[in-house]
Amino acid sequence: MTIRVVLADDQALVRGGFRVLIDAAPDIEVVGEASEGAEAVALVRETGCDVILMDIRMPGTDGLTATREITEDPTLAGVRVVILTTFEIDEYVYQALRAGASGFLGKGVEPPVLVAGIRAVVRGDALLSPEATKGLIRRFLESPTPVVSAAHPGVAELTARERELTVLVAEGLSNAEIADRLFLSPLTVKTHVNRAMTKLGSRDRAQLVVAAYRYGLAAPPVLRGTGTPRGGTSR
Repeated sequence: MTIRVVLADDQALVRGGFRVLIDAAPDIEVVGEASEGAEAVALVRETGCDVILMDIRMPGTDGLTATREITEDPTLAGVRVVILTTFEIDEYVYQALRAGASGFLGKGVEPPVLVAGIRAVVRGDALLSPEATKGLIRRFLESPTPVVSAAHPGVAELTARERELTVLVAEGLSNAEIADRLFLSPLTVKTHVNRAMTKLGSRDRAQLVVAAYRYGLAAPPVLRGTGTPRGGTSR
């Protein structure tokens, strides 16, 4: 199966560079390019692509708004949004993940990482480095708004093992690290994580991290001896 990709960036040079790298892969092709958000959303609908690489800072409709339009449209449920960014951790990346993005890639990404990342999000894996996951967690803890929102009905459907693994995913552990810690096979871990994603309505691993904090499955870590959550006001 050929993976179909749309590129959204207001710089033609950036789009051109990514197109060359992507089209060199035998199983991936660029099916459209957009220079602003509204055009990107239209192309996603027109092409039926699998992945869109989305810049955040674009004129007109920005990438954050476009990401939300795509992820909130039930007819585009199969589309994965990957954010293109210069910096791994910033406010825009956090907002994009909250809006439903599957992860992000740096604009200076090496070709093998780019290709592997596109394939990963199509499989439903998160495109988040360990540092990025920790940054997302930190941003949740520093948020002035409450982390926990209305309970998702899928929370009650989670098995004890699924709940346990969801918490570990939210802590930034990979499947291999979870398998080592709990003496499970990586395949068993992946199966439980995928079931948790389905029950919580998470498109992928990145959204499972978001859900874990949104629904109170993962409690904010506490600084030893202070009783204060990391990122709290006493820091």
